[in-house]
Amino acid sequence: MRITYACPACQATTTLDGIETRETLDCAACGAVLPISADAFAGRGTDQPARLTRCLVCPSLELFVRKDFPQRLGLAIVVLGLAASCVAWANRELVATFAILFGTALLDVTLFFLMPDCLSCYRCGARYNGAGATGKESGPSAGGREFGGFDLETHEKHRQLVARTKRLTSDPTHP
Repeated sequence: MRITYACPACQATTTLDGIETRETLDCAACGAVLPISADAFAGRGTDQPARLTRCLVCPSLELFVRKDFPQRLGLAIVVLGLAASCVAWANRELVATFAILFGTALLDVTLFFLMPDCLSCYRCGARYNGAGATGKESGPSAGGREFGGFDLETHEKHRQLVARTKRLTSDPTHP
């Protein structure tokens, strides 16, 4: 299993492989060491494959399943498809306009089914991919805990927590 996360000490993006066998997460940029708690994996040390149960970077238990695909690339595909169809429409090429739109939609659906799933942490944004991250054997679960898709309410809760924490650290006298 692989983790990609922003180091809490220096904010450098760090990627580590084989995290299910590690005892710590080590930042290559600043040397910060994050211990991996014993309850982070279900099935660790048994004949069952180790499966993630919580975030390794922060104390969050709330993770969500998403496609392991760059969102900016997906947005670029949609924007290019829209722009190309607008050009075809302006040139009064009705068939080409709809061919471009349907082609873009077909590419989107194909990528959706081809791209693997990964887990992301709501709180710190750490991304986990590889075997054991999403528990493909029985759906997106880990150690009896089901991880669902993105939930806006949970995301907003963590976004506000981060905002309050930043405000308190910048102005400790603020109520």
